[in-house]
Amino acid sequence: MRLMLAEDSTLLREGLVRLLVEEGHEVLASFGEAAPLLKEMETRRPDIVVLDIRMPPTHTTEGLLAALEIRERWPETGVLVLSQHIERHYAARLLAFSAERVGYLLKDRVAQVDEFLDALERIQAGGAAIDPEVVRQLVIRSTHGDPLARLTPRERSVLEHLAQGLTNTAIAKQLHISVSAVEKNLNAIFDKLELSHTTGHSRRILAVLRYLES
Repeated sequence: MRLMLAEDSTLLREGLVRLLVEEGHEVLASFGEAAPLLKEMETRRPDIVVLDIRMPPTHTTEGLLAALEIRERWPETGVLVLSQHIERHYAARLLAFSAERVGYLLKDRVAQVDEFLDALERIQAGGAAIDPEVVRQLVIRSTHGDPLARLTPRERSVLEHLAQGLTNTAIAKQLHISVSAVEKNLNAIFDKLELSHTTGHSRRILAVLRYLES
């Protein structure tokens, strides 16, 4: 795949470039700030952009805002955002357009090379890749007043894996259950989250959004 990177840590940025090139991918360009990345996007179209959520000059939301702009202007380009800490509000904003071709990973996950590369492949294929730790923290923070409190432990587990961007087949494999069982649990989740009146893939996106915003 063809990628562009924006990461202000020179060590991490160069490490990512080397890793991706060694894996046979093409790195079109890499930057230490978000602004030159957006300028390059005007003339070049990578398959995926990988960028830090906080970058110069203010180290607040430059990366997030760049990711949102890319999602809006070039929706065919996948976006993988890296974050030092769990910021669930940012994850929810990234998914506001759709849960397709988007990822949110903690930087620690990059050191687990196979998981990082798998996230890129999922995004390239049109799916999502949400860090498992982000999802786990959302489970912990759920309250009794939340619609998620109505879910059974199995339904929570299925939704957790759905939020990571896994397909029904992949969820079945992870949980050691049948695909039909996954589908049954998803239908129950949609009903309990009052998503039963929508149809198609949008219900999966809405369920993930409801999960992230809870």
